[in-house]
Amino acid sequence: MTDSTKALPPVVDAKTWQQELDALRVREKAATRELDAIAAQRRRLPMVEMPEYTLQSADGPVRLVDLFDGRSQLIVYNHMWFEGKEWQCPGCTGYTSQFARLDFLANWDARFVIVTQGPIDEALAYKKRVGNTMDWYSTAGSPFGADVGAPPGAGFAVNVFLRDGDKVYRTWHTDGRGTEQLSHTFPLIDLLPYGRQEEWQDVPEGWPQSPTYSRWPSSQDIAAWYGTKEA
Repeated sequence: MTDSTKALPPVVDAKTWQQELDALRVREKAATRELDAIAAQRRRLPMVEMPEYTLQSADGPVRLVDLFDGRSQLIVYNHMWFEGKEWQCPGCTGYTSQFARLDFLANWDARFVIVTQGPIDEALAYKKRVGNTMDWYSTAGSPFGADVGAPPGAGFAVNVFLRDGDKVYRTWHTDGRGTEQLSHTFPLIDLLPYGRQEEWQDVPEGWPQSPTYSRWPSSQDIAAWYGTKEA
């Protein structure tokens, strides 16, 4: 049943709808070409050689170069971590829960992993609790996180690295809303007539809006959906 109190888009005939869609498509195509141009510029970025770092894995100490697992390209998500907290950042927890199938990256000689400031035993327990399927590493006791824009007790980041033999180079970094392009949640939600329904967005009068983050799933939600039942 339609809620008569909810604001709705105007109803038009099919021809008018197609005209409006065609007008929007011009801007969508322009944005696609701009994203292609941005990617081309990204491929031309210089890089910086990284020092050697020792991180922690489920099997013990590993070097940064070991995270590549023999591949030449590596994407790292730096997951926020707050010491002593049972439930870690819901944004990071929900964001990384999307990436359940990453084997395809092998065809591009690449790998995508999580590095967090949390001690490895706590990080692996949290990974299990929330049902995360990515490979986790810890930078606790190492300056790696701080050196790539994700210091202890601070924000998240995405970093990309290139390996040449045993040398590792940092090629790209983003944080904040820059991570949205790597997500499927917001692109899907943005297709909906009501969008994200967050107060900051430009919407027609009467559209439902809520405080930013209020609709985001909590870490407990993620655990209930995907994690171990005893969590």
